[in-house]
Amino acid sequence: MEPLTWTGGLGTVLNPLLLIAVIAFVVSVVVQFLATTFAGADRIRYGEDGVAVAEAGFTGLSNNALKYSFYALVAVVLGYIVVGMFLGHRGAGIIGALSAQMAPVWIALILTFAASMVYKRRLGLYGKLFDSPVGMIGLGLVLFWVFTAIFTGLFDMIATHEPLEQYSGMKNKVPGTPLRGAEEGDYAWYLLGGDNLARDVFTRVIKGAPIVIAIAPLATIFAFMVGITLGLPAGYYGGRFDTLLSFAANLILAFPVILLFYLLVTPEIRATGIPAYMAAVLFAFPLIFIGVLLNSRYHTQPSVRTPLLIIVLAVGFWLYASMVSEWERGTVVDLLPAWMDLFDIPGGVLVVFVAVVFVNSPTVFRIVRGLALDIKTRDYVAAAQTRGEGAWYIMLWEILPNARGPLIVDFCLRIGYVTILLGTLGFFGLGLPPESPDWGSTINDGRKLLSIYLHPALPPALSLLSLVLGLNLLADGLREESLKD
Repeated sequence: MEPLTWTGGLGTVLNPLLLIAVIAFVVSVVVQFLATTFAGADRIRYGEDGVAVAEAGFTGLSNNALKYSFYALVAVVLGYIVVGMFLGHRGAGIIGALSAQMAPVWIALILTFAASMVYKRRLGLYGKLFDSPVGMIGLGLVLFWVFTAIFTGLFDMIATHEPLEQYSGMKNKVPGTPLRGAEEGDYAWYLLGGDNLARDVFTRVIKGAPIVIAIAPLATIFAFMVGITLGLPAGYYGGRFDTLLSFAANLILAFPVILLFYLLVTPEIRATGIPAYMAAVLFAFPLIFIGVLLNSRYHTQPSVRTPLLIIVLAVGFWLYASMVSEWERGTVVDLLPAWMDLFDIPGGVLVVFVAVVFVNSPTVFRIVRGLALDIKTRDYVAAAQTRGEGAWYIMLWEILPNARGPLIVDFCLRIGYVTILLGTLGFFGLGLPPESPDWGSTINDGRKLLSIYLHPALPPALSLLSLVLGLNLLADGLREESLKD
């Protein structure tokens, strides 16, 4: 078999168009920068109703040129993806093969965006994202990796090989190298090349997505549960309670993050059981939050509140006990008999999860506390106090909903921070097993020969970059739209 080229026969048509689009876009960026810098005051053209409809003159032309050159660039890139998906490796080379493998993700993205745009006026803040180009781009990048994680982790699709599978003669091979000794049922190429242990780089990048997507959002949610549960009463009540919690938060934040991670994931610390005990404490906060939330909401309706709390807290405690119990390893915390234990979190993942929650909770606490200090002085809070509402009802149903804008934005940004932290831990070989296909470990494996071979380290690095960029753009879009409310 012949090695695959990047674009195959498709490149004879689209490569020149891509070059023209890139040159036009770069020139438009330069011209637009010069126009806004040196052209002086913009001339605005107004409609009959007196509303500004467009910029006139050279600045307006440069803005239009930038917009349409960007559209042209996006159209060519979509051409590679769409046409390559149908032609596959035979007609579109590596790009076509990659696009064909990612076909479930493209279909899911198209359906999600189409449905969201049709019903965007009914979807609240999420629907308003589709009025923001920045928010749409960020959402697209994030959903790309979310769908990749779903189709890879749950349905075992997309990946072409096993992440630990090694083939003789494939060590450090360049992208598109045909598989030596391929048997029936084996995928015939290493699409993004082989690493220094002859493993498929594309498969390891794809298999690393579920690890990041599973840990980062869940750890961020748990950190928010801890921060909200402690930050609301600290800001609302103040006094010594606030002073004590603020001192504890500042004490944790003053500790170097990487050193704290290193201490928590070292075998000596893990052997003491400290991470397991920390998990038992931190994982209880979502249960406490949900219980207090439901109790405050249905406090005046005991016939609804009591059975609802029993059911929700029973199921919640079962999940909580399954998360912190470790029957298979027979170690520190065992709250359930083995036959009731729903699942076991691998030791390395548990330690990383606990470390991320512990490090991020104080920052969330400070944000929530500051918002509570501000919002508790508003008139609608005073009105709720006059009605005789309880303190937790006011905190959870008056203050928290009115703090949702900054918290949603920070949630998206914090997932990005957590993703970077996971990559950093994997890069230093901390927490997760050494053979794990998480992006940090894959980057670390590839950087050893970076001066000779770029392809093992570059795909996971770009994957990490694209996910964090998408989260940041999504946060910008949410911030822009929430300010309009």
